Amino acid sequence: MKTIVRTDKAPEAIGPYSQACHDGRLLYTSGQIALDPASGTLAGEDIESQTRQVLQNLKAVIEAAGARMEDVLKVGIYLRDMADYPALNTVYAGFFPDTPPARHAVAVSGLPMDVLVEMEAVVSLGGEARKA
Repeated sequence: MKTIVRTDKAPEAIGPYSQACHDGRLLYTSGQIALDPASGTLAGEDIESQTRQVLQNLKAVIEAAGARMEDVLKVGIYLRDMADYPALNTVYAGFFPDTPPARHAVAVSGLPMDVLVEMEAVVSLGGEARKA
């Protein structure tokens, strides 16, 4: 059974999709971009600021499902410019200090709202969604 996850601590979906959904075992997040959920504005113009906001948004969605960042199995990263990869890694490492998940990172020609980075995640819920 599919359960939709929604939180006001991350930006609202800007299209016909959910912030995330799960089946009690795995949580799939939609791509998050660097929108501040309170203001709806872009959180900075540099890769560090945008990466930080993207990961904060992902964390909010993951926590709304009752999981933690430690439960993330895989992250998909979409970058406008691979030259930003080292700076992204510096910020990213702070969100996954001990047991980083598997991931992929690809360069793309464009992203929504002309942001520099977008990320999605697959998260283990341990057989059933935890109570937050």
